[in-house]
Amino acid sequence: YLPPTATNTTLRLAALRDVMRAHGVQAYIVPSTDAHMSEYIAERDARLGWLTGFTGSAGTGVVTQDKAALWTDSRYWTQAERQLDCNWELQRTTWIESIGLWILEAVPVGGKVSLDPFLFSIDTWNSYSRALHGSGRTLLPIETNLVDKVWGDQRPPPASNEIYSLPEAFTGSSWQEKVAGIRQQMEQHVRHPTAVLLSGLEETAWLFNLRGDDIPYNPVFYSYTLMTKTSISLFVDEKRLSAEARRSLRAGCPGPLCVDLREYGQVRAHLRRYAQGNVTVWLGTEYTTYGLYGVVPQEKLLENSYSPVMLAKAVKNAKEQELLRAAHVRDAVAVIQYLLWLEKTVPQGQADEFSGAQRIDALRRAQEHSRGPSFQSISASG
Repeated sequence: YLPPTATNTTLRLAALRDVMRAHGVQAYIVPSTDAHMSEYIAERDARLGWLTGFTGSAGTGVVTQDKAALWTDSRYWTQAERQLDCNWELQRTTWIESIGLWILEAVPVGGKVSLDPFLFSIDTWNSYSRALHGSGRTLLPIETNLVDKVWGDQRPPPASNEIYSLPEAFTGSSWQEKVAGIRQQMEQHVRHPTAVLLSGLEETAWLFNLRGDDIPYNPVFYSYTLMTKTSISLFVDEKRLSAEARRSLRAGCPGPLCVDLREYGQVRAHLRRYAQGNVTVWLGTEYTTYGLYGVVPQEKLLENSYSPVMLAKAVKNAKEQELLRAAHVRDAVAVIQYLLWLEKTVPQGQADEFSGAQRIDALRRAQEHSRGPSFQSISASG
């Protein structure tokens, strides 16, 4: 018996296995994140969802020539049971050790276990390395994403909406002031890093006071930043920048506050060239993928869990605190209106969880400056 919510994945798996054979790969690992370690992702990056039919926000799939399994946490077990077809076995854990043990059983000694190095953080890569170490199986990064090859032209197109500047009324400080603050930290650091690499999407958005909507419920856009003491390279789809955003970024050209706009896809080649010099690159391991990390020689890296930009972003100045409080007051008004509406309509039997979620979204939209909710409303009763 298959629930009507399950996706038939037979043809997708057969096609992926063909591609795996062509690459000489015995197992392929598919995560649920994107190249920026985002918690929420765009449809274009929902490779695990497309391959398995499972649409939860966290999971890992592994495919071999004769087996396929999905690992996810307890929030999603019921959902996974309803969305997976009989090609998949559900593993009720998320531990990489458990994925490793499954792979050791499913893949013979001498086999190659592969993944896309741009979809795994440094820590996750190291965990898989440890899990397979000394087992006779090889962990092999393949830069071509094998799921993308099978997905082909059915894969949703890249984002195309405008990337815009946040109005000055909503920024605690100009991007030039933020850059100066980060450069000061570089100067004062005992290791004197020559550059900071930003991979987390909110890092670049915060640093330059820019916003986009490439990912639902998140005001970010696909980008990387490499900032040195005298130059700034922003890797982004340049034609999507609003005229105002471009003007703001280019206002200090030429000079140390001039933002050099480069193609999003050039970041790896640019970083590799930069790393050939006498340099030290400062990065946060939580948001940097193994694919980028591997380009810089180990002795030229300065690693923290979070980049200095992520930490600076976390400390709100007086203006940002004032704006946060004002936003919460506006939101509280919407929630109070919603609770009043519930008190009236629930006893009449006119409200359910879905209409309730729609109602609170509408009440929030009616508030000034609303750009939509921060995630899809989750409503429950009883």
